[in-house]
Amino acid sequence: MSGTTVTTGAGPARTTAAGRTRALAHAELTLLGRTRATLAAAVFVPLVMPLTLRSAVSSMDLKGTGLTVGSVLLPSAIGFALLFAVYGSLVSVYAARREELVLKRLRTGEARDLEILAGAALPSVAIGLAQCVVLTIACRAALGTGLPERPELVALGLLSALVTWPALAAVTASFSRSVEGAQVAAAPLTLVSMVGSGTFVPLQMLPDGVAPFCELLPLTPVITLVRGGWSGHLSAHDTVGALVTAVAWTVIAVFAVRRWFRWEPRR
Repeated sequence: MSGTTVTTGAGPARTTAAGRTRALAHAELTLLGRTRATLAAAVFVPLVMPLTLRSAVSSMDLKGTGLTVGSVLLPSAIGFALLFAVYGSLVSVYAARREELVLKRLRTGEARDLEILAGAALPSVAIGLAQCVVLTIACRAALGTGLPERPELVALGLLSALVTWPALAAVTASFSRSVEGAQVAAAPLTLVSMVGSGTFVPLQMLPDGVAPFCELLPLTPVITLVRGGWSGHLSAHDTVGALVTAVAWTVIAVFAVRRWFRWEPRR
């Protein structure tokens, strides 16, 4: 997974940042395929979770919320893909590559820090995006969700998530001493996000004293923008609030990576 060079008639030439990132991503995909437990959790859990929620969502009283079973379940499914395929798998990936000294060796080559982290993240991000597409098609066929009323909000929500959650995974991995410890460290944020970010229960149905706190969680603006983008029932005030929260978490996550990410094994 070290930096590569391209040989021409005039001698070796330096690779581009995009080329190095692609090479790292290809190598990481190969390694990820050999880690069956992580791959299985990333691929199958997000696809199964929405099925377990369908009966519960169908029994909810959604009158007056502007929501349907499809507009509740589809954003939840996307949230599960982000939590398990992106965040959960990347926490393990970053911790494993650090403990195996892969990250330390990569920094001695041409690749820059951002390229190394992005290359490691790309396979998980690609799996997460693929699952979002599959789940969207499945919900459209089974629940009649149709196309989003405001696709720009859906795009903004996903874009922010695909920057924020890999960064949060890198930060989480920094505070663990092993791959197993990384999964334990990831559990609190995963559970809180599942319960409080609108994945299990829409924010509109939470008690008034709980909802304002839940709106500040890192996954909440993503779910809010995706759900509001699909249903079309998102006020300008709520849209701005979700966008500000999403940007804030992106800035916090990136700053935390620059400040606390560990490139060498924790002893």
